[in-house]
Amino acid sequence: MSFSSKVERCELSPVRKFNSYAAEAEANGVKIYHLNIGQPDIETPEAFFHTVRNFDKAVLEYAPSDGLTEYVDAVRDYYGKLDVKLERKDILATSGGGEALEFALACILDDGDELLVPEPFYANYNTFAYMTGGSIRPIPTSPEDGYRYADRSRIEPLINEHTRGIMLTNPGNPTGVILSKEEMRIIADIVKEHDLFLVSDEVYREFVYDNEGMASFVELDDIKDNVIIVDSVSKRFSACGARIGALISRNAEFMAQAMKLCQARLCTATIEQLGAAAMYRQVTPAYFNAVRTEYQKRRDTVVEELTKIPGVKFRCPDGAFYMMITLPVDDTEKLQYFLLQEFNDAGDTVMFAPGCGFYADPSNGRNEIRIAYVNNCDYLRRAIHLLGKGIEAYNNR
Repeated sequence: MSFSSKVERCELSPVRKFNSYAAEAEANGVKIYHLNIGQPDIETPEAFFHTVRNFDKAVLEYAPSDGLTEYVDAVRDYYGKLDVKLERKDILATSGGGEALEFALACILDDGDELLVPEPFYANYNTFAYMTGGSIRPIPTSPEDGYRYADRSRIEPLINEHTRGIMLTNPGNPTGVILSKEEMRIIADIVKEHDLFLVSDEVYREFVYDNEGMASFVELDDIKDNVIIVDSVSKRFSACGARIGALISRNAEFMAQAMKLCQARLCTATIEQLGAAAMYRQVTPAYFNAVRTEYQKRRDTVVEELTKIPGVKFRCPDGAFYMMITLPVDDTEKLQYFLLQEFNDAGDTVMFAPGCGFYADPSNGRNEIRIAYVNNCDYLRRAIHLLGKGIEAYNNR
């Protein structure tokens, strides 16, 4: 039997592909410090659990395919506080940001089509593009240039007859880069002039540090028909398991196409939508301020500890909670196998996401890793200490 060429182009997630080796290590009594996955230890707001516990319907019914009114209106009000006026028809509830991305790309890509994406990028972008028959054409960046990409001389030479849009994460995963308003304007002008879609993944909007500003592409009225926003409660409220997101656009024709996919999968989970709506309604700015302060402390802890490891190179991120790091090793996948199968320090080892999975061509990023600084500072200090000792042991092997 054969499988589809589309699924065979896909790779396992660099964040999760080593899970079986981790399970074996844990079965042998090794404690693993996780830097590989963006699963925060921040407590989910009680508003979510209170709503779920108090659900009192006798029948758990389908929600409307476009989303419960309670949830859609809560998202509308959230954007209203950003001075963005959205109508209900501009918002579709999705099963997390991942489904929003999947639906967006399914609506705009055909076989052979391309999306321009700043590289390194969120690993699952490759999978979502391949599932449509399309592919990613990377906009290369590097830590030396601060991972900046909003430059006509970088972007326009990559546009061809197959280009359907630009897709980006702001703030960036895995780089932590935040676009300035001037850079956003450059990208907006490019998509307008070349009649392209702009898919803006903004799920980390709340996590901006050092008094950096943060705007949304949905605020730009002159490209409202070009812009598709991907959003989610997963990281905003530390509610990853709820799997509630949103696909947002003021392009009525695009939303009509996306509705076909929403109806095909029937609906997004009813109770979780109610819980998400409660968080949007009840969580105050003080919550976000406290969480932002905590993540900035964690970022600063990681930066401090990384500077103690000889040969490590990185750029301090401005937002989100990820970093790309260059290590003084030949291959970080080999290093990860070594850390899980051969190394431990007092019964401890560490996991990360090898960098090659964040590139369109997996031969790139072989000496890089992505880490997520989503645990407390003491945990992170130990994890980075293990990384340094593991590198030393690997290179001395």
